[in-house]
Amino acid sequence: MCMKKAVQIWSMTVLRMAIGWHFLYEGLWKFTQPSWSSVEYLRMSRWIGAPLFKWIADNPTVLNLCDPAMMWGLTLIGLALVSGVLVRAAAVFGILLMAMFYVAQPPFLTSGGASHFMLLDYNVIEALALVAVVFDPGAGLCEVARALIARFRKAKAGADDVAVPERRELIAGLATVPVAAAFGGAFVAKHGLGAFSKKEDVDAQTSASYRFKYQTVADLKKPFTQMGKIKGVEVSRVIMGGNLIGGWAHARDLKYVSTLMKAYNTPRRIFDTLHLGEACGFNTILTNPSLLNFITRYWKEEGGTIQFISDCGHPKGPAEGARLSVDNGACMVYLHGFGVDRYAVDNDWKGMEKELKEMRKLGVPVGIGAHAFSSVKFCVEHDLIPDFWMKTFHPTNYWSAQKTDKDAGEGEPGADKLGWRDNCWCRDPAALAAWFEDRPEPWIAFKIMAAGAVHPKDAMPFAFNHGADFVCMGMFDFQTVENANLANALFDKGFDKRKRPWRA
Repeated sequence: MCMKKAVQIWSMTVLRMAIGWHFLYEGLWKFTQPSWSSVEYLRMSRWIGAPLFKWIADNPTVLNLCDPAMMWGLTLIGLALVSGVLVRAAAVFGILLMAMFYVAQPPFLTSGGASHFMLLDYNVIEALALVAVVFDPGAGLCEVARALIARFRKAKAGADDVAVPERRELIAGLATVPVAAAFGGAFVAKHGLGAFSKKEDVDAQTSASYRFKYQTVADLKKPFTQMGKIKGVEVSRVIMGGNLIGGWAHARDLKYVSTLMKAYNTPRRIFDTLHLGEACGFNTILTNPSLLNFITRYWKEEGGTIQFISDCGHPKGPAEGARLSVDNGACMVYLHGFGVDRYAVDNDWKGMEKELKEMRKLGVPVGIGAHAFSSVKFCVEHDLIPDFWMKTFHPTNYWSAQKTDKDAGEGEPGADKLGWRDNCWCRDPAALAAWFEDRPEPWIAFKIMAAGAVHPKDAMPFAFNHGADFVCMGMFDFQTVENANLANALFDKGFDKRKRPWRA
């Protein structure tokens, strides 16, 4: 029985101190990070607690109370568990904290990442372990102090009935000292003596050095809330583009870029990018039916809610691509620009009309996309009027937009081909903007950055000031927050140069 009792005391003591080590490290580490905030974690929250957590993230006064509370809470719980002082109270608070983390980011809404095991993650495991600690806290400094006090009282009073903790409890309690020393030494070795100096930047930077600042949701000034409606479907005025996910780079003569984009955008990164986009306020992505698997998995496995517009590209034709897309949840569909340009080149308005009729049977808004200005005029001339337009639009003051005399121009019909080059998709933006001024249909401008040749800070105001109702922008994860902040600043300032009324 003595051996069994000793094993029980030591096992619970070690378990308690191990959990305390984790809590203590998490708390102290946050103190060493000058820019740490829970805002990103809160804004990326899903499930039932999301409204509350996002409200906290978007209210600086509340957030400024919650962040220090989190750091001190983790630290104090960790200290209590490692030292064995006020263990039961610390364990209860630790359980509540783990429960909050679970509600904020439940593992069953995440298909991957560290410590996600379907319904369980380390938050659940640690919470269950802390339940055991509540009932049996093991031994700690309290037992050591109690032993010393008892021995003192016994020696002073000469009483034999003073309860003195058993030796195994005293030894287990003294284990706190080497554990605390090991923790302190390891923490200092990892983070240095200047860990709490709040120094984050390098002392100097040479021209050969570049320090990349990855913007996270913590850098988001506020979520983007500007919306428009297309036939009753509410769409954020900034739409995420799917080309970067699919590897359609339009990288001029750089052959490796498409492969590089596919290698970078792993399934996990795609899901994280979509979560980031939603946290930024972008509620829609435009993509191809070939990427439906990622969208449906994102909804099912990640708990995402982003809606998608399909370009309906499909080997069996756009009507089949539209049917497949709507069957898998697309909120809108449109005829891809390449197809429309081809219909215009071939003067095949009847073929295009047939596809549009089939697509309209699906009960969702149906759009028409185009790269060539002549293509949209062709549609209007043959009374092929969409619920919305998808038209390329961008400035032309970038060096790779220059054309030679033999260029046919921006997708102008050629004898047997479209005649456009993969470096410019809007040869005359002023004329196109003037044409759209009189059009009553909503206009989604895409290729606004000319496939990466124009910076978003120039592309977005150019498109909106010239009449676009929405912009579709391909963006990597590290560009998402920057784009949201840019869009917010633009809409806060207003578009005094815009002539066209908002059509959505």
